[in-house]
Amino acid sequence: MISQPSRHCTVELQALPSRIGQVRRIVSAQLRYWHLDPLIDRAALGVTELLTNVHRHAQPDKMCTVEIELLLDRLTVSVHDHDPRMPEVHAADPFDTCGRGLAMVEAVSESWGVRAEEPSGKVVWFTLPAVSPAIALPAYPVHGSVAGDGSGKIGCEGTYKDGRDRAHRTGGRDTSRSVPGRPAAVS
Repeated sequence: MISQPSRHCTVELQALPSRIGQVRRIVSAQLRYWHLDPLIDRAALGVTELLTNVHRHAQPDKMCTVEIELLLDRLTVSVHDHDPRMPEVHAADPFDTCGRGLAMVEAVSESWGVRAEEPSGKVVWFTLPAVSPAIALPAYPVHGSVAGDGSGKIGCEGTYKDGRDRAHRTGGRDTSRSVPGRPAAVS
């Protein structure tokens, strides 16, 4: 068995509302690049909540580092800030407009936690189970081959094994085999 090496991505930023949206898009693009599309929504929600906590509560500054790491079958998303105060999960009242962030991270993740980081600050993290991309990727028919259903359709107009139409949402073009590129970085 050949094991895949660890995959790692780091983004440093000031946790301002406009930057939080950018980091959410970077995390989503990176997970797409790693073929982990099923994790995008939960990872984006979790990182948004953690960065919002930095924006609302961290002192003395809003600088932080977001790290995502895929190691074997586990995706870990973490946010490091310079505030040594540990976050607390509060039971929010039904009409509260805030205070549910860590509870939502707990709800969408496999596990989560916080640890002190020397010389100052902390890291808040969560994990998601990741299916191996080699297993999760659909089998692609060879370009130009005839689909096995007897319809005579060319391979790129067929369907995935799970029945999804290969040309869905692309105006009939097959975009599923695009060349992997690097996700955009925050400037």
